[in-house]
Amino acid sequence: MSLFWRIFGLNSVVLGFATALLLWAPVTVSVPVLLTEAVILVGGMGVMLVANGALLHWGLAPLDRLTKMMTTVDLLRPGQRLPVSGGGDVPELIRTFNAMLDRLEHERATSSARVLLAQEAERRRIAQELHDEVGQSMTAILLVLGRAADDADEPMRAELQQAQEITRESLDEVRRLVRRLRPGVLDDLGLISALSSLTHDFATHTGLRVVRRFDSDLPTLDQETELVIYRVAQESLTNAARHADAGRVEVSVGRADGAVALTIADDGRGTAEAVCEGAGIRGMRERALLIGATLDITSATGAGTRIRLTAPVPRKQP
Repeated sequence: MSLFWRIFGLNSVVLGFATALLLWAPVTVSVPVLLTEAVILVGGMGVMLVANGALLHWGLAPLDRLTKMMTTVDLLRPGQRLPVSGGGDVPELIRTFNAMLDRLEHERATSSARVLLAQEAERRRIAQELHDEVGQSMTAILLVLGRAADDADEPMRAELQQAQEITRESLDEVRRLVRRLRPGVLDDLGLISALSSLTHDFATHTGLRVVRRFDSDLPTLDQETELVIYRVAQESLTNAARHADAGRVEVSVGRADGAVALTIADDGRGTAEAVCEGAGIRGMRERALLIGATLDITSATGAGTRIRLTAPVPRKQP
């Protein structure tokens, strides 16, 4: 039944019921209208309007659900769909809307994958240039300063040694940036070693206490999944250091019903989820879509924040 005939039928039911009451009810209308007759007529009209409103609300309820879904749907939280039942125009409209969401989510995932892969390629290029060009140049400067300090007299020797120490600290910072841009340990030693190195550096530079809980029997993951887990952990730790006012962060990785789950929980001030949906968290959601993972964030004022990434284990090729 089309929407037009649905509304027409509902109104016909109400009007037909009102007409039946006028035909068989022992009620007459005088001229001029008596007060009791006016009260009966107004009451009947009120009942008719209430009945008509209730029937229309019931008949158009699927459109209300569709409108609410349109205003709240988020492509970074895939899988939101409306149930389809019955026949006619409204169920067909809902099916079309669900199909549009399927297409938009696929296109968003595809475009996000291209952007993130290009971003990782650019990170790799910058890290390589920092390592090969800047790192080697600073190492050469460090050696020259060392030789000059050995041959110089005081107080020039002390100044050269100070410059040497500053250069050494800058070189260490460049190496740390290289590791953040492209974690070589992730490619060489795997996810657990990379996360251990990441959390160790995080605790060293922020002073926060980091508790690690890593399962030793994790399933084999592909490079893309490991990279997404690493980047989500990296961004979560950065958020905890910058915004959470936390003193303790717990990082755990383990099996979870045929998947691998990464959980980062801090004891910071917490906040409402709607407030903390910034660029960093939306970036994590886009990375999760890249591998078909889910990202759940729970946060409450004074109770800290918990971020959980559940990544499916890639199927082994036959």
